[in-house]
Amino acid sequence: MNLDDQIRRYFGTADLNVVPPAALAAGLEHMRVDLGLERDRSRCFALWTLMFMLGAAPDLDVAFADPADRDAARAFMEMTERAVSEDE
Repeated sequence: MNLDDQIRRYFGTADLNVVPPAALAAGLEHMRVDLGLERDRSRCFALWTLMFMLGAAPDLDVAFADPADRDAARAFMEMTERAVSEDE
């Protein structure tokens, strides 16, 4: 999955700075639905990751049935927290 392609798919543009609040909410809702329907683990993880970066990811136990996927998501969360704290 290409990040820019996914952002365009859900928000109509690769530039999130120009997305109006209503379109952002609608795109996030579309992502929630797609996440619930997605059966491919890697696509599910990629979608959850984008939602996480946008501050709209569901809880890990809701998003991932497989404990390994939840562990990978936790590791991603920790990496992003470290990256943010290093930038500060």
